[in-house]
Amino acid sequence: MELGKLGVWVSMDSMTATAAATFAKRIEERGYAALWIPESRGRNALTHSSWLLANTQRLIVATGIANIYARDPMAMANGQRGLDEQSDGRFLLGVGVSHRPMVQGLRGHTYGKPVTTMRNYLKAMQEAPYQAPMPRERPLTVVAALGPRMMALSGELADGAHPYNTTPEHTANARSILGPGKLLCPEVWVLLETDPTTARRAAREALSRYLQLENYLNSWRREGFGDADLAGGGSDRFVDAMVAWGDEREIRGRIQQHWDAGADHVCIQPISGQGSRQSVDERVLDLLAPAGQS
Repeated sequence: MELGKLGVWVSMDSMTATAAATFAKRIEERGYAALWIPESRGRNALTHSSWLLANTQRLIVATGIANIYARDPMAMANGQRGLDEQSDGRFLLGVGVSHRPMVQGLRGHTYGKPVTTMRNYLKAMQEAPYQAPMPRERPLTVVAALGPRMMALSGELADGAHPYNTTPEHTANARSILGPGKLLCPEVWVLLETDPTTARRAAREALSRYLQLENYLNSWRREGFGDADLAGGGSDRFVDAMVAWGDEREIRGRIQQHWDAGADHVCIQPISGQGSRQSVDERVLDLLAPAGQS
């Protein structure tokens, strides 16, 4: 799989199927290597991946992430194999343990210890039988990893990691844990807005739901953000670290910091000036598009 250096991360549940397919084609035409999609309260991530793969020709479709509590290991592994074989190697599976409110509150499952649960799940995926044509090459799996133990597991039993809501410093530490030869694909929020007040207001809106989730709070504290940084919607220092806002040069600079820190592939998530993830600001996708660049 030639993952390339730059991809796009977008929540597509506000789009119709036709609109999502059209959007994916625009991402492909712009020259981005991959389109990453989440799984939350909307579409099944594997089902939607199938639709996007069927409507594109070169684009890699990646899940960021498919919730392991949404399907058992055999269903996940065999869905991955089927999509990879059908698309001739254009599907990248990202898996994660999600968050306690999503798992226990919405799905009614018991939220287990994250690292132990993921270890058992990955092993079961590897052992799952499959009685259908196999892909030409072994499908790749990355894990939603924030802490050092999950990051180490991503290198041990998977092909790498897909961190979310992290800084270039986190990327450097992740690379030191993963070592060489493993994929490191962090997500980076991007906002084409040069006014600090407007940009930070939008960043706080985009980050507001994540400030309620213990997995992210624990990760940010490990990165050195204190209670004052995480209170009241987040300090300026915190939101500036999480969201790459500014003009094209400033946004490119933040992406480059992740590459310099050891990222193989950065997936950018554009937000609007109102802080919405659902309304994609395609101006920034045009500015950063790899197509036509030397």
